[in-house]
Amino acid sequence: MQGTVDGFSYGLVTPVAAFLMACLGGALGLRCTTRSLRHRDSFKAGWLALGATSIGTGIWTMHFIAMMGFSVAQAPINYDLPITFASLGVAVLMVGIGIFIVGYRGATALTLVTGGTITGLGVATMHYLGMAGMRLQGRIEYDTLTVALSVVIAVVAATAALWAAVSVHGFLASLGASLVMGVAVSGMHYTAMAAVSVHLHGGGPATATGGTASPLLPMLIGPAVFLILAAVVVMFDPLLVMGDPDWQATARAPYRPGVPAPRHVPSYGEPANWTARPAGRAARRGVPRAGHRSQDW
Repeated sequence: MQGTVDGFSYGLVTPVAAFLMACLGGALGLRCTTRSLRHRDSFKAGWLALGATSIGTGIWTMHFIAMMGFSVAQAPINYDLPITFASLGVAVLMVGIGIFIVGYRGATALTLVTGGTITGLGVATMHYLGMAGMRLQGRIEYDTLTVALSVVIAVVAATAALWAAVSVHGFLASLGASLVMGVAVSGMHYTAMAAVSVHLHGGGPATATGGTASPLLPMLIGPAVFLILAAVVVMFDPLLVMGDPDWQATARAPYRPGVPAPRHVPSYGEPANWTARPAGRAARRGVPRAGHRSQDW
């Protein structure tokens, strides 16, 4: 018997909430990746790891918030916990591989395509592995062409997201990029769900089969708390709104002979021994330093 599938049991509540969660994960990932590009030390890996975890967790949370609105009229749905959380691990791991490739190799065409393909396949794997964790008295079937389309959307969206992470700077630009990411990820999810049909088994009422079944809402608490904490960490980053720190702007300012360097106050992320203009540069240009008398030969 064919089951009656409804992907919007709560109306627009679950699609909108899922979209916002995808935007949050994308925004955090973009900011963390952008921040990592300004580090050449051990902090770089930390920012990249936080960005990958934020994007992976945001996509996973978006998927299962959207799945709260998915129902089959003739059968209750439960979820296998090990498989469900394995899908979260796959999302974080494969998104991390893509982000680290771009973060350490640069935004060349080859790295963007490679990283985007790996990340997109990770998003698609997360989705279909999460679907494999569904437990209902029936069999889930997929339309092959629609599944292929959803994978293509995931790869294109991931590639665009990685490009934005290394190319888009500024708060408003990053906000726009995260909204585009939210639309792309949500579009991938609902395209994949359009491929679903359910063939129910005959017999008595449906029960969970195998594994440990659990409702979705308790499973979402941990990832949601992580995203909130990650947002707090990123909000303390001065680059979120202000862009480059003042000391970097000073370092890029043109040198004017005879004008003393401005008094400098160390700021966030700046080396403690940074100086506005190294003395060696003035010496190389033949400009006398303060307190030094040139001799006439």
